[in-house]
Formats: sequence, C-alpha cells, structure tokens
Amino acid sequence: MPVNVIVCGAAGRMGKLLVTLVREHPETRLVGAIEAPAHSALGKDAGEVAGIGTIGIKVSEDYSAVAAPDNVTLDFTIAEAALDHLRAAVAKGAAIVIGTTGFSAEQRAEAEQLAPKTRTLISPNMSIGVNVLQKVVADVARILKEGFDPEIVEIHHRFKTDAPSGTALALGRTIAAAQGKNFDQVATLARQGITGQRSNEEIGIMALRGGDVVSDHTVIFAGFGERLEFIHRAQSRECLARGALRAALWLPHQPPGLYSINDVLGL
Repeated sequence: MPVNVIVCGAAGRMGKLLVTLVREHPETRLVGAIEAPAHSALGKDAGEVAGIGTIGIKVSEDYSAVAAPDNVTLDFTIAEAALDHLRAAVAKGAAIVIGTTGFSAEQRAEAEQLAPKTRTLISPNMSIGVNVLQKVVADVARILKEGFDPEIVEIHHRFKTDAPSGTALALGRTIAAAQGKNFDQVATLARQGITGQRSNEEIGIMALRGGDVVSDHTVIFAGFGERLEFIHRAQSRECLARGALRAALWLPHQPPGLYSINDVLGL
C-alpha cells in the first residue's frame, strides 16, 4: 500500500518539487496540497501548479480537513504555519515531517512539547549529506576540543528570510553539545567593529545571502599552523526533497514521538 502524503507549501519552490516527487514515487500517493489563505494557487490543480499537468488534487487552505492518522504531511512553509499544522496533526493523529526553519525559541519549545503527541519528525535540513556532516562534525568537535576554533559559514539564495540558516544553527549546536558548551552562551552570530580577540569558547556563525545559491555550509576548525574544513554544497533542492520523502516513508511505521532525520538514517 502506498503512503498517503500531504504537501504543505505546495506552491513554493520546495512544495512543487515535492508534489512532483510524490507523484513519481511508486510507494507514495498525493492526497492533499495546502497553501496559505489568500494564496493565488488556491483552487488550482496541484499538478498544474507544479508544472506536471492535471493530477486531480486541488490546492486548499484547510489542512485540518485532510490531516488523518493514515497519512503523513511534508511541511516546508514558514514557522507560524508549520506550528499551526503541527497542532492540527496532533489533534488529528497525523504523522508530520517538518523541514521548515526560522522558529523562534518560543515556537521551538512549543513544537518540542507538541511533537511527541503524534509521529513527528523535525529537521532543519533534510539532506542526507548534511546529516552525515552533522555526525562527522560531532566526532571531530570532540577530538579537537582544545586548540581548534570552530567557525561556520553558510550562503543561501537572496530570497531566504531567516539567518543564520537552521542548518548552520544545528551544526553550531552539534559542536557545542560535543564540547560540553551551552550554545546560546557561546554562539557569535555576527562580528563588526572592534570586537576584541576571539575567545576559546566561541562558536562563530556567518550568514551570506545572494543570487540563487541553494545552500552551502562550511564548518571550519581553525588551529595554529593547520585547519580542517568540512563542506556540504546542495546542487539543487532535490537533495532536500528526497530526504524528506525518505522520512515520509519511514515515519508512519514509528510510534508517537519526536524524531529527526538521524533516526531515519540510523546515525
């Protein structure tokens, strides 16, 4: 039996790609396409919006009407909408995969409190490669705790509305956890002016924006006389979409709880 999938943010760049991949995959079936109230795509065929022709699924704003225990949602929207969808998924007993970023601390706390009440997977980056990078960075951070300064540089397209990226923050938190640091206390998210010399405890993150760059993340461990750099470059959004689709196939078979893509990959 194919997995029934709802795509939230169906008219966005990621949403249109997800609609296409869900339709193409032999183990998934599209049963819903959701967009924001007053969006120009409402009422249109989701396939036509995605550029793959008519598929018989209209874009709707009513997520609660289609959320159900026998389907899984892929959410790539904005933080406020994703949280609303999570609330509805909990009420309906639906599984939900959230790749949305830009959550405030309060929103993230509410999401983590709600998530275990249904089958929920939240990851700021669904790329398989990025999540392998997380594992490698954690191991390296433990080894290089002394004498190497961790810095993260990310660049995304000019249309991205949050900075630093959720992935860059997750990499920073990974390093902090591996080194026994409190990320919120040691993170330096920008530098300007006479900042004084860098402290040993800092984890620096720099965000760049421009053009149509999909997603680049570089993690640097800078020592004296040497440095290590770990780079992930997303050549297209397809790597994110395929990771999300892999999560959608895995999540419905799990008990209620909060999961990440690492659980899917067994990392």
